[in-house]
Parts: sequence; C-alpha cells; structure tokens
Amino acid sequence: MSNYISAENLGHSFHDHWLFRNVSIGINRGRRVALVGINGAGKTTLLKLLSGSLKPTEGKVAQMRDLNLGYLEQDPWFKDAVTISDYIFHADDIQQQMIRKYEELLENDPDNEKAIANVMEEMSNVDAWEYEYKIKTILGRLDIHHLNQKINTLSGGQKKRLALAKLLIEDPDIYILDEPTNHLDIDTIEWLEKLLTDGSKTILMVTHDRYFLDNVCNEILEIDKGKIIPYVGNYGYYLEKKAERESADEASFQKNSNLLRKELEWMRRQPQARGTKSKARIDAFYDLEEKTKNGGAKQKVELSVKTARQGNKIMEMNHLYKAFRGQTFINNFSYIFKKGDRIGLAGKNGSGKSTLLNLITGGLEPDKGIIDKGETTVIGYFHQQGITFKEDERVIDIVKNVAEFITMADGKLISASALLTLFLFPPAKQYGFISKLSGGEKKRLQLMSILMKNPNFLILDEPTNDLDIDTLNVLEEFLTNYTGVLMIVSHDRYLLDKLTDQLFIMEEGGHVKIYNGNYSSYRLELEENKQQNKRNPVIETPKAEVKKNKLNFKEQKELDNLESEIASIEKQLKERNDALNVVGIQPAKLNEILQQIQTLNSQLDEKSFRWIELTELKEA
Repeated sequence: MSNYISAENLGHSFHDHWLFRNVSIGINRGRRVALVGINGAGKTTLLKLLSGSLKPTEGKVAQMRDLNLGYLEQDPWFKDAVTISDYIFHADDIQQQMIRKYEELLENDPDNEKAIANVMEEMSNVDAWEYEYKIKTILGRLDIHHLNQKINTLSGGQKKRLALAKLLIEDPDIYILDEPTNHLDIDTIEWLEKLLTDGSKTILMVTHDRYFLDNVCNEILEIDKGKIIPYVGNYGYYLEKKAERESADEASFQKNSNLLRKELEWMRRQPQARGTKSKARIDAFYDLEEKTKNGGAKQKVELSVKTARQGNKIMEMNHLYKAFRGQTFINNFSYIFKKGDRIGLAGKNGSGKSTLLNLITGGLEPDKGIIDKGETTVIGYFHQQGITFKEDERVIDIVKNVAEFITMADGKLISASALLTLFLFPPAKQYGFISKLSGGEKKRLQLMSILMKNPNFLILDEPTNDLDIDTLNVLEEFLTNYTGVLMIVSHDRYLLDKLTDQLFIMEEGGHVKIYNGNYSSYRLELEENKQQNKRNPVIETPKAEVKKNKLNFKEQKELDNLESEIASIEKQLKERNDALNVVGIQPAKLNEILQQIQTLNSQLDEKSFRWIELTELKEA
C-alpha cells in the first residue's frame, strides 16, 4: 500500500445525523494537509477515524503496516502515566531510559557525583547525548521543566503542550494534529512551524491559525455539506479557488465571497506576503473580481451591534505595579486610552497579559498606581474560561435571556434569532440543546452573549481557540467595524495583524513596550534590525549584570572539565602527528601511532560535540 492511510467510502453519524458519507481519502508520504470547515462539520471526528481511535459508522480505514502514527488530540489522554517522566520516556527504549535516569538525578540528587558519572558513562555507551539534547530542547521550548511533576496537577494548556512534546520527540511517520497551536505563545508557534516544515514530514491537521496553516500546509481538504473538496496549495490558494467555486453559485457568492475577497486582499498587503505572490495569480484574481462585480444585488448584512455612547474620558492608568510571590508582572506602566484604540497584547505565556487585563477590568487591584475609569465606559470581557451554560438549555433561550431584540449600529432592531443566524446558527441549531453544540459552537455563543450587551471597551482573551475559520471571518467582520476600544490577547498572528494597529509587548521584569503597528510589522522590523546589526556589529562596553547561567551545577562542572580535556587531547594529537615525521619509523610503531590518532580524534569529536551542546544550552 503506497498510502500511509487510506479511507474508502467513509461515513459517520452522531445522534442520527450524518456528518459525512462516501468519503475516500489517501494520505501518502510528504503531504502536509489541513482540514477546514465550519464547527460541527466533522473535522475532529475525521481525524479520530483516520488515526484509528474511533470506528466509522460505515466504510473502512486502512493503515500501512508498521506505521508509526502520532496523534495529538484536543484533550490528550495519558493512559496510566503518573508523572511527566512516565509519559515522555518509553520503558523499552534504552536511550530514553538512560536519559530519564540522568535528568531525574540532576533534578532530585544533583550532589551524587558518583551516580551521575556512572549514568553519563552509560549514556555515552548507547550514544544518547544527541538524543538527550533534542529531548531537552523540545521540553524547554514547550515550557516543560520538572519531570517528576504529576500529570494530574497540570493545567489543560500544560497537558496539551506535554502531549505535543512527546509527539515531537518520537517524530512519527505521520503527524495527526488537532489544534496544535492552542496554548502556545507566538514565539513557540513560529518555532513549531520551522520544525514541522523541516524535512519531508507528513502532516494531517486541523487548525484555525491561518498563518500557521498557510506556512505549514501545502494542501487543503474542506469538509462542506458532508463532502470533501480538495485544494492543492496553501491557505491563500484555497481562498482564491474557493472564491472561484462559490462564484458559480450566485446565492453562495452573495453570501460568502465578499468576505473571502477581503481576506485574500488583506493577506496580500501584509509585510510577510511581499515578493512571494505570483503577479499572474494576482491579475487572475482581479479578473475574477471584475467578472463577478455585477453578479447580482449587493445585499449584505453587517454584524455591527450598537455600542454604548463613549465619553471623552475612557480609562487612564498611572504608574501601575503588580507582583505575585515576588515576581513583578506589571512594572510602572502608564497609558491613557483614546477613542478608536485597537491594541494587541503580545508576550510569552506567563508574561503578564492576563494580569494587565484583570487590572483593567477591576478583577485585580494594583499594588501601586491608579486606574481611573470613565463614567460612560462599558467593558465587555471575554475570558479564556468563557461562560458556563446549562446543558439542557436551548440555544435561542441563551440569547433571549440577554435581549429579545438587539440594536444594530444603524439603529435597526433585529431579533435574537436573526442575530444567531448571522453568527452561523441556523434555525435547526437555535432550537437545539446546548449539549449538542461542539466546543467551537459554545465559544461562538459565549462571544455573542458579550457582544449583545453593547460594550464600548471590548477585551478578548484568546477568543479564537476552538473557532473555525468561517466563524472567525464573521467575528472579524464585526470587529473590523467595531467603533469602541478593542484589546485582544491572542497567539493568532493573523488576528493581531488584521484587527490591531498598536501592540503592548510584555517584556521581562513586568515592563510593557508600546509599539505602533501590527504584529507582522513588528517582526519585520525586528528581523531588519537583526540583519543590520549583523552588517554593522556594535561593540558594547561589558555590563555589570551577569547573564543567568541556564546550566545546573553538574552541567557547569562538566563544561569546565571539557575545556581542559579538549585542550589535553589536542596536545596529544599534536605529539602523535609530530611522531609520524620521525625518519626510519618502524611499521609496527607507525600502526600504533595511527591507531592512537584515530582514537584521539574520536574522543575529540565526542567531547567537542558535548561542549557545543552545553555552551548553546548555557547561552539559550
């Protein structure tokens, strides 16, 4: 079988509702495929069927014999593993068990020099040092540090990162990934992009992160009305071809293609797109736009809920400080919010983004400083945790509990049912129970409940998790036209670029840097500065501050010893090479010296490689 995975006449149903039928798919080596489609279309279900973790209602799935398949679920299962070590390291893998023993000794018994020396020798015997460096790098990048920590003490985000780490360490034949970027900060997402596109990895994934999708995948499979529609190309190509396909159906064209065109045009304006798009393809797209310009009446309802009146004073923050357990998260931050502010919060996980939002909303009080909120400011705050709904409530009742009718920006009233329809809840869904909604559909309903209250200061903390791309288009169309102050925390670079024109960048020590521009402009500027510094290196006077050493005591001691050991081997090599130049050397002696040189070169390579590993780790 040439395909890693083959599915024939696949069909699956839930509660007598068919998600899809008669689907046939083949995934072979080197393909990087993304599944797209609205929430509830069956993307996660299809991943489960193809991974073998779920049996189809009809049809069959076949996997290549001895296929090493890695599956990252939305909610990972850890079997009988108690600690992180239990989960990461295979009991039947000698290298992994040596690495586990070594890491646990360093963490739990760092002064046991004899035991550490013994296990280091064992690791050398099984050539485990390169593998140990790979494992440590992956765990470090995913913020996993304490191998003896119990899995049941981890948060949902930590569990997802742990499952991803195991997958990357094992490097399977095929990666099946369900929302791999959830719970990752932007730097880690960009690192993951490079890792997944290195070599010829085979990937099948579901993601709402459109930059990630565009950069990683070279093929799109859209689930639409129970059918699979293939597009050979990245996300930008998919948008283009989908618009062409939709244009053949006038009704669908009126409903969807305007959003698709705006999104595609917008992507092409971004810094990362410069110089990468074919002029012929761009011209062809605008030809299509011209041909379809008069394809029918331009009736289009915009989701633009009325915002509460906003006075001149919105909010002023003066010299704010906030710390927890001795760690400063906000350090002397001041800002006066202005009408029309559209601000993105960027920074690593744990850098203080949620702390700043909770100060703004009044969920936390600053240790020092003053927050002065205007009398007319109405805050709408979407938390990562969202709102808890009762499973036996109907969708329509959730909305009617807030308001029967909603005032739009133009003053018109629309019903709760009409608003639900705009948020992609058709009548059949509106009168169904909450229990039958997918995770993404519940998230969409939570957003609606907040937007209906007409806030003029809207805060969204990771709003895109579990939302499909179609829903994001509707949400973004609303937020683009939103006239109040907008603040967004998101690892979705696309969302930050499209909806913000200013960044609060959370830096070490609780400092907040204000940058005028969107995220791609910021990254482009950083890269240009980096290249400029390479061309014109600046010689700085050494500072008194000493960079924190990321090596533990044993690793630092090993590094110190390596430097003298390498110098000693190099000296011995010089002596042996000099000995080769002696006139009249006997053949037996010559062979002995050559053997010694070979052994010394091997030792030098091994110790030099370890020295590089430790030096990089120290300077990381």
